[in-house]
Amino acid sequence: MRNVITSALILCWALAAAAQMAQPPAMTADEVMAKVFVRDRQREKVSQGYTGNRRYIFDNRRLHKHSEMLVSVKGDPIGAKHFEVVSEEGWKSANTHVLRKMLASETETSGPAMRAKTLLTPDNYNFSLLQIESVAGRPTYVIAVTPRRHDKYLFEGQIWIDAVDYALVRATGKPASNPSFWTRSIHFVHQYQKSGEFWFPSTTESVTQAWMFGRTEVTIRYFDYVPNMAPERNATATPEKASFSEANYVKNR
Repeated sequence: MRNVITSALILCWALAAAAQMAQPPAMTADEVMAKVFVRDRQREKVSQGYTGNRRYIFDNRRLHKHSEMLVSVKGDPIGAKHFEVVSEEGWKSANTHVLRKMLASETETSGPAMRAKTLLTPDNYNFSLLQIESVAGRPTYVIAVTPRRHDKYLFEGQIWIDAVDYALVRATGKPASNPSFWTRSIHFVHQYQKSGEFWFPSTTESVTQAWMFGRTEVTIRYFDYVPNMAPERNATATPEKASFSEANYVKNR
């Protein structure tokens, strides 16, 4: 009986210790985001860019319209994105005036001139830590983000940051600036998943309510994302080996 009790106590102690180890360190939102900035630059340097594919799906039930587009993407070592439309089907107007415009906008914002204006940094956002929450069994910091200016390429909402890798896990919200008078509301959910040492997007779901056209849903599914780094380095590379300073994140604040 004593052995049983002792085993039970040891189990309790082990579970308590595990729970304590799983609890991420207490930090402010700005401290968390500084680490995110550094880790992102490190992963970017190690990966040397990436390639992947996306499937865009457009649906409007009021108009009974549907379209799809398959796109390949190449990200270069400095973060710029290059898209190529592989195939498209369905409502041509949606492909031309919605999906292809989305690609053009993302190409523009990923370029050196615009990228700094859209990053999750204190130059562009205010951050506030809301809580710590488990996502897929991993602890995350939940942070409210408020844009510092009305800009169509910024957003207001919440982000989830992995407390181990300091990588973006999820983002939800709405654009900081309404893109059109005819738009009543826009809401999006953007999710990432881990592949090896890297985090890549998995899905984006966006719902737009417009006065004339009603509800429009656009879903993006990301697949086959791989870093450009040499295959023999992929299994052993650790982004932390790259050298960056958190001071770069806050130097202009």
